[in-house]
Amino acid sequence: MNYDNFIRLYFELGLSQSEILSCLAFLDGVVISKSTLKRTLKRLRLARRKNYSEISDVAVFLLRELQNSGQCHGYRWMHMKCLQNGFNIPRDTVYHLLSILDPEGIVKRKRKRLHRRQYFSRGPDYVWHVDSYDKLKPYGIAINGCIDGYSRNIIWLEANITNSDPSVIADYYIQAVKQRKGCPQRIRADMGTENVHMEQMQKFLRRNHNDPYAKEKSFLYGKSTHNQRIEWFWGILRKEMGQFWMDLFTEMANNAGERTFSGDFLDTNLVQFCFMGIIQKDLDRLVEVWNTHSISGGSHIRGGNRPIMLYTVPELLTSITACVTQMK
Repeated sequence: MNYDNFIRLYFELGLSQSEILSCLAFLDGVVISKSTLKRTLKRLRLARRKNYSEISDVAVFLLRELQNSGQCHGYRWMHMKCLQNGFNIPRDTVYHLLSILDPEGIVKRKRKRLHRRQYFSRGPDYVWHVDSYDKLKPYGIAINGCIDGYSRNIIWLEANITNSDPSVIADYYIQAVKQRKGCPQRIRADMGTENVHMEQMQKFLRRNHNDPYAKEKSFLYGKSTHNQRIEWFWGILRKEMGQFWMDLFTEMANNAGERTFSGDFLDTNLVQFCFMGIIQKDLDRLVEVWNTHSISGGSHIRGGNRPIMLYTVPELLTSITACVTQMK
């Protein structure tokens, strides 16, 4: 079996050798030894600690990133972006480069450190947290997202012209269910009317189950501010890219003391036409980096790990998926 492409993909995502072996075994049905993996990586010329990229090339990449929403990233986040864009470079080197290229940004990010509440979930797909991000909505960009409570893996993160249409939110949900061939045990969302179709679908798929969270209990409403996991992630989104777009659109609206953005139908549609695709690509990159970066461990995680590993191979951490696949 030719598993080179799988190994290359997992390596480029920034996974360690042990994580690559786990993904091969659990996701692709390929069981190989660590020595075989090392030989394959050597044959493919994939290495972390040698064949480093040219510093000048990395510096040019960082400068480009600093000209857009990348100016919001910390050095760990930027290092993962470097890896996923084909640059092989130590994380410390990225930190030193950013200290030279963006010293003010380094200082600002150090000042903004928050302490968050503890959170517990039994396993992947035990509960999905759904909410909308409205900071860019005045400019016609409506974002909706869903995060798995246990792993913090992003299920979807979409920009659209609306996040108030229940059919739009329901489409995000049903696409996620089709991709996973199963639904979560529970969904946590706020009381907005945009969630009614998703609520009906979730309860329908869970109508014949007998666990404590089946039927009506499979969908939980509450205040948006109490939807801890997704509200916490909106802080990450704002820090890593949202603030950049908020500042850009605010500057457009007050350019040189003249209002170039009035918020009317034409202006809003122009912003959507020009920026919707760019912002969606920014969101896609955010998801890719977030799902593959290392997170600190909580009480239910033995040491740090990555959302994608916690979500796809929870067995490695003595947990099991709660995804409901019997939905007839």
